[in-house]
Amino acid sequence: MPITQFLKKNAEKYPNQTALVEINPDVKELRRVTWKEYELIESGASQEYKREITWSVFEEKANRCANLLISRGIKKGDKVAILLMNCLEWLPIYFGILKSGALAVPINYRFTSDEIKYCLELADVDALVFGPEFIGRMEEICDKIPRVKLLFYVGDACPTFAENYLHLATNFSSVSPDIELNDHDDAAIYFSSGTTGFPKAILHNHESLMHSAITEQKHHGQTHDDVFLCIPPLYHTGAKMHWFGSLLSAGKAVLLKGIKPKNIIETISNEKCSIVWLLVPWAQDILDAIERGDFDLGDYSLAQWRLMHIGAQPVPPSLIKRWMTIFPNHQYDTNYGLSESIGPGAVHLGVENIHKVGAIGVAGYGWEVKIVSPDGIEVTDGEVGELAVKGPGVMTCYYKDEKATQEVLKDGWLLTGDMAKKDEDGFIYLVDRKKDVIISGGENLYPVQIEDFLRAHEAISDVAVIGLPDQRLGEIAAAIIQIKDGTSCSEDEINEFCKALPRYKRPHKIIFAPVPRNATGKIEKPRLREIYCGESLVASQVNS
Repeated sequence: MPITQFLKKNAEKYPNQTALVEINPDVKELRRVTWKEYELIESGASQEYKREITWSVFEEKANRCANLLISRGIKKGDKVAILLMNCLEWLPIYFGILKSGALAVPINYRFTSDEIKYCLELADVDALVFGPEFIGRMEEICDKIPRVKLLFYVGDACPTFAENYLHLATNFSSVSPDIELNDHDDAAIYFSSGTTGFPKAILHNHESLMHSAITEQKHHGQTHDDVFLCIPPLYHTGAKMHWFGSLLSAGKAVLLKGIKPKNIIETISNEKCSIVWLLVPWAQDILDAIERGDFDLGDYSLAQWRLMHIGAQPVPPSLIKRWMTIFPNHQYDTNYGLSESIGPGAVHLGVENIHKVGAIGVAGYGWEVKIVSPDGIEVTDGEVGELAVKGPGVMTCYYKDEKATQEVLKDGWLLTGDMAKKDEDGFIYLVDRKKDVIISGGENLYPVQIEDFLRAHEAISDVAVIGLPDQRLGEIAAAIIQIKDGTSCSEDEINEFCKALPRYKRPHKIIFAPVPRNATGKIEKPRLREIYCGESLVASQVNS
């Protein structure tokens, strides 16, 4: 069943109940605006502290979007891209695209104009909906993307090369178009995060979307009374697929713009959020802010907050131990997935398994997992191999890239590129990305293990370990260390701390510098290698 049917059911069953709330803490004027009032002004989307829509309005807006697209010649199988920051319009537009029979193509809002152009061309996009933050980038490429015949703009001061989406959509029917959809119809194209190269286009069908929703709801037990706080970008499968659990239960969701710890805590308190999904850096920032005394938790209503879960990257066990010290009554879960497996849930820890913190867990609902050697043979417990997953959420293919598809899809199994091992209880532990493994003097070093160790140092805010070229050992491990604000640390202190590691695992080089992460919280290791590997290679050549 297409996931659009759940939106329709929620609108019928809970027409006047709140579906989505947008919170913009940067706006000081706390004036609420109704959706009807919003339609009567040219914009204001980014100027209101709080906006919200009901399930019936959500459905109506999605239908208006679908009917507008159909009127402009968009048909089943066409592609419509979304280039928006998180906002109240995002999800109604996404569902409107699906209702039109087209494929939704969310685009990373951090992409440069050249990357946007690349993605639009790779995915054969026919129309694009974009926001005010992207006018400059779109101006650079609007005359270089001839296939994209429709450019719709969401915001004020509509540029001359686009059409005002909000004004146009109000003139179309709020009744759902009669477009037949089935599980095997193509539904969406997502782009890989690019942490291992230029993004690939990942094609999913409607069954994938539906399975991600069912898996999420099974894992976290969302009820109609739960309120989900969504902070990560909606263009990524992680945020949206976690929200799908709220869609199935018709629970309210809050879209928070910004990641400041105090704003997160205030929003949880004010909106009575019960489920919060965080990325590792945000959780660390919250703990650091609490420990610094930036605010007092006693000033907020947090008793309803029942679940904190984390995904998108390996989670340091030390972080969760700190979290449970401050929030001892929270359920905790970690979720593993990738865009090729429609986001989180292929593997999950489970709230009942907090004693296994450090593991990513076991096979998720409806999923199978195994760990294999380079020749595809399943390895024994405790042995490191490549994690493979299988289930209804596996992508159809890399769009227009048969070679890359064949490299990762084997008899229905998706090779994830992540190295992992399984303990005697069947719990899976991530070791590292296959491409990030450092081979030093014939020994395999897994950066995640070294990073987890270093994060236990009280002065370290974030850390990334990469391999640098070395004439003698082939590669050496280098630790890029970001120190917490207001603290200091020396190289000698780090080296002394690392004496608790086996000698071959100790970083050979310590670099104090910021650790760059993308919008989904993943460390941008290609960028770090570009910065530091070149320098290391030059130094190596000079010393030879």
